[in-house]
Amino acid sequence: MTEQDKTPQKEDRKQPRFGEMTKQGLIVGRGDTKTIIPPAEVEKLASYHCTNTEIADFFDIPIKTLEYNFAKLIQKARSQTKQRLRKAQLEVALNGNTSMLIWLGKNILGQQDQPTSEGSKHPLPWSDDEKTQNGQDQESNK
Repeated sequence: MTEQDKTPQKEDRKQPRFGEMTKQGLIVGRGDTKTIIPPAEVEKLASYHCTNTEIADFFDIPIKTLEYNFAKLIQKARSQTKQRLRKAQLEVALNGNTSMLIWLGKNILGQQDQPTSEGSKHPLPWSDDEKTQNGQDQESNK
């Protein structure tokens, strides 16, 4: 028995069926490179924060063509994703997640582990005498 006889043979695929599909979208490109790009698909990929290169590769079009035709849509989709992400982070933080509270405090409120003073760098005045500690004049106590 040969090696081929031992391995099970896959049946050949049945005859492929071809059909037509109607696609709606923006026609981009020139001449033979014309293609239809559905804006909803561009928006979905942009909302996943795919790069312009990745989106252009997905549709097999030049990056410049993508940017020329869909720049505003891509920017809007990415902004909406950032807003949803911020909302989710705030909800997690406000539900008591300490790590998220600290992270948002540092990134949104500008808080730091090492506080810095915006005033002068001179130390506060300090005195050990009773007048300063009690807030009264020592002579008035006599």
